[in-house]
Amino acid sequence: MSFYNPEPKHEHGDQLKVGILLANLGTPDAPTTKALRPYLRQFLSDTRIVEIPRLIWWLILNCIILVIRPKKSAEKYASVWTKEGSPLLVHAQRQAQLLRGFLSQKINSPYAVELGMTYGNPSIQSAIDKLKAQHCDRILVFPLYPQYAASSTASALDAVWRTLLKTRNMPAIRTIKHYHDHPAYIATLAQSVRDHWRINGKPSKLIMSFHGVPKAHLINGDPYHCECHKTGRLLAEALELNKDEYLVTFQSRFGKQEWLKPYLTNTLEALGKTKTARVDIICPGFSSDCLETLEEIAMEGKHLFQSNGGGEYHYIPALNENEAWIHAMTTIALENLQGWVSTEWDSPQAKKDTEMTKLRAQSMGALQ
Repeated sequence: MSFYNPEPKHEHGDQLKVGILLANLGTPDAPTTKALRPYLRQFLSDTRIVEIPRLIWWLILNCIILVIRPKKSAEKYASVWTKEGSPLLVHAQRQAQLLRGFLSQKINSPYAVELGMTYGNPSIQSAIDKLKAQHCDRILVFPLYPQYAASSTASALDAVWRTLLKTRNMPAIRTIKHYHDHPAYIATLAQSVRDHWRINGKPSKLIMSFHGVPKAHLINGDPYHCECHKTGRLLAEALELNKDEYLVTFQSRFGKQEWLKPYLTNTLEALGKTKTARVDIICPGFSSDCLETLEEIAMEGKHLFQSNGGGEYHYIPALNENEAWIHAMTTIALENLQGWVSTEWDSPQAKKDTEMTKLRAQSMGALQ
């Protein structure tokens, strides 16, 4: 048995393409206990996610967490699941489809776009396999995380490298590390907030909530905390907010260790107790709405704020398929594809060149 994964069929003269791999976190296949157990096992077994010594963590994970958590998580997923499936997957698939169309207006050279998930399906490996099957010899990896974190962006890149370790004919790879301060991304966020305020008016306070990570990650050199605060500052500047009109917080704390502060839960509780008339929450670190935004923020956050005496509570949706966001994705992708794609590509000439390549190979006795 070969160590390497099978290569797609190759013929001399195949038209080579550039591939764009959109990478996101992932989702279970269904909102059920049965589907959650393998998904959580894969997710929580990643050393990028949990940095506890492996033996200790294996016992905690398999003897406690995977016994208790799948049922509770399945109930949460069921509360946000749609007829089309997981919100995260649905939005990410639409983003991939729209990006294909937007890129076609900007470049003439051949390319392909595929979606892959670090955990669950469709996997990063399946996405790379699809790109290679379409004769992509160069791939841009575009993690859909604006702010770099070892537990998100790096995990997605790990999945890419693991696939390439078993790839005989490796494609050239470029990666996008982050775009937390990219003007197109900030402008799209700001427009999303302004559109919401034009319809609903302005709140007493805008909360920008980012997914949390353990404080130890910051101490050990992860730039995520700084990038979140820079996004928050740039968004506030774009919206012309003063320091009293917005807050940057962190959500989704897990376990007993200290995580990045301030915690969103503590913030909402405090704002509720001071009878804050209205808060709006946006989650700039999420490119697509998912369990963390739709259940934890839009549902649990609202209950926490209002049960402590707060007034109106508005969740501003993630960018999802917002046309301005797809334009921004296109801009970011093209900046990282320079030299790989072209507006000057000549299809008839390219066909002639590939045919000549095939004829030369045949004349030299090539097998394919």
